[in-house]
Amino acid sequence: MNDTHQAVPPPDFRAHSDELAEHARVWTQSAVFAREHPNGVALHSERGTRSFAQLDAAASRLARHLQALGLKPGDAVALMCRNRPEFVEVLLACLRSGLRLTPIATQLTAGEAAYIARDCQARLLFVEEGLAGTALGGVRSVVIGTDAYEALFGGPAQEPLSAVPGALMLYTSGTTGRPKGVLRRTPEFVAPQYTGTFANYQPGDVQLCAGPAYHAAPLLFDLRWPLASGVPVVLVESWDAHGVLEAMARHRVTHAHMVPTMFQRLLAVPESDRAQYDLSALRFVVHGAAPCPVAVKRALIDWWGPVLTEYYAATEGGEGIHIGSADWLRKPGAVGRFDVTQGHRILDENGRDVPPGQVGRIYFPAPREGRFEYFNDAEKTAAAYRDDRFTLGDLGYVDEEGWLFLAGRGAETIISGGVNIYPREVDDVLAAHPAVDAVCTVGAPDEEWGERVVSVVVPGAGHAPTPELAVSLIAHAAQRLAPFKRPREVVFERELPHSATGKLLRAQVRARFWAGREKQI
Repeated sequence: MNDTHQAVPPPDFRAHSDELAEHARVWTQSAVFAREHPNGVALHSERGTRSFAQLDAAASRLARHLQALGLKPGDAVALMCRNRPEFVEVLLACLRSGLRLTPIATQLTAGEAAYIARDCQARLLFVEEGLAGTALGGVRSVVIGTDAYEALFGGPAQEPLSAVPGALMLYTSGTTGRPKGVLRRTPEFVAPQYTGTFANYQPGDVQLCAGPAYHAAPLLFDLRWPLASGVPVVLVESWDAHGVLEAMARHRVTHAHMVPTMFQRLLAVPESDRAQYDLSALRFVVHGAAPCPVAVKRALIDWWGPVLTEYYAATEGGEGIHIGSADWLRKPGAVGRFDVTQGHRILDENGRDVPPGQVGRIYFPAPREGRFEYFNDAEKTAAAYRDDRFTLGDLGYVDEEGWLFLAGRGAETIISGGVNIYPREVDDVLAAHPAVDAVCTVGAPDEEWGERVVSVVVPGAGHAPTPELAVSLIAHAAQRLAPFKRPREVVFERELPHSATGKLLRAQVRARFWAGREKQI
């Protein structure tokens, strides 16, 4: 990475409000910085830096090329790429030319990625060289890292042929079936995050992007917000605790988004090694995606100071619930203050409010416009809403002061290392094995990952529940599932619990692994 950067003092965006409203190409605001601070560094990466002017020019060229290929506003593009400058180039090009972009997780197998590429109806796929495959589901592809990709940037940096705002459609895990795209029909405007906002950027700030940018939180916190605010981003292509600490120290990182597993790996670095990294510039680290063990969070606050802010939300939304370090030290385990005046509610199964201290299902207010929907799944969309609210399926309670504590997961989603995994997909893979009569995959508690994937299997007739069979089932899954989805353990049972109507009672299977714990999440 380049050792220096030119800080970009944020301009007063009130002076550009009309321009932002009129020109879709500045929905990410990068064009304004390209004009006013052309040499300010937008991206630091192992593959070189990009100034705001360079990034803006590349996005404009690529957007024009996509439109020349016949892609029209509303068409879908898929992107499978690690944290490298090309990810940002494709992102900005789609957002300024009316295209719907779906990032795909880079760990997925070719089959898993092909499903998403087909399901999102991608007309074009950008895929990094060496990843799951260059032809997914018959979708036309451009391979990042080859001459074919570089050829897209020839010619002058002209305006796109048409200028309408694009959109993102990310895929999230569910409890049944395959992943579903989370779509909003109304494009989301990402406002600059200056003084008085959540990120509270100031001149000279630097953002770290160490988590995979294809996830909703890093995409917003680590890319869209800082680039909309003129703040340079340090891209970390692959996670390594020492490498992350070195990048933070060298670039004087002020802002970062992480998940609890990252915290644990950083804390595993010996204190004598940690001392060599100067992290004194750090002043805002936001974390979420999975519950953070109290001891881990205390240790990190002891090391970094009161710079941590936890949030509770998801791809579908739910912004507004968060807690800073000072409040968390008073309320360990809380994830934010519940604000009933904003429409946050905890309801029982009959839709009635529950009193403080009583567990219920957590609901967020749904906006009047721009509500999310699950792509091509009206039934799943309807199930997420109750009147003017929606739920992620989680269970929780508030204390007498209104602080929210998570108590369990009403939905069946497994969260391991901050990544959502839906057990039905693992079940389907293992059920295809000839030695399996029935299977139920759940999340079991794990000190490092939060949850680990465990598959409870009923062997078929003639197959003994042996360690060798467990190894065979895990190997079978490894051929068909991304590493983070594969079961780490197979447990054998004679039967699985079902309801009177024959429905698999996954919650009962999960409960055996969480017995005796105060929280079930």
